[in-house]
Amino acid sequence: MRIEPGQLPGLRIIRPARHGDSRGWFMETWRQQSYVELGPEAAFVQDNLAKSQQGVLRGLHIQHPYGQGKLVQVFTGKVFDVAVDARRGSPTFGRHQTVILDAEDPVQFYIPPGFAHGYYVMSEEAIFGYKCTDYYHPETQFAVRWDDPALGIAWPLAGAPALSPKDRVAPVLAEIPLDRLPEFTE
Repeated sequence: MRIEPGQLPGLRIIRPARHGDSRGWFMETWRQQSYVELGPEAAFVQDNLAKSQQGVLRGLHIQHPYGQGKLVQVFTGKVFDVAVDARRGSPTFGRHQTVILDAEDPVQFYIPPGFAHGYYVMSEEAIFGYKCTDYYHPETQFAVRWDDPALGIAWPLAGAPALSPKDRVAPVLAEIPLDRLPEFTE
């Protein structure tokens, strides 16, 4: 397994080793001692799975307070994954990183608390998994508009995305009161 720094501070790309032969393959998806480099905030307490059809766009979601760090991966299919720095006071506030997560090339993406997260399903369907560093608190979760022009995310859309009602009406990042956003700490 290799852990590489992302393009923004705190983001990590994880490349687990996959061992295969004529019978198929085997891969560890999580071993706590191997992920120590992610830091103490990467103590996971909840696992989630989502199944989505092609064209579904989920996000950009963030939870504050009770920020969630997420270790995300695709078990079947292919998605375009996005993390946006939403930490007020961060030198990279409003910047993003995108990663293609594909079951054929098992890459994991670690997104620390304070980042908005979303993904777009590129394959016929996808099963998307994520480990979270805090529990889901629906009363503290909100969304940033997925197509906020100031963010400049080049989504690889094949037509209009399928969105939830909440994501369809989410505000752009500049419209969210600063006291609603997590604060950057070094």
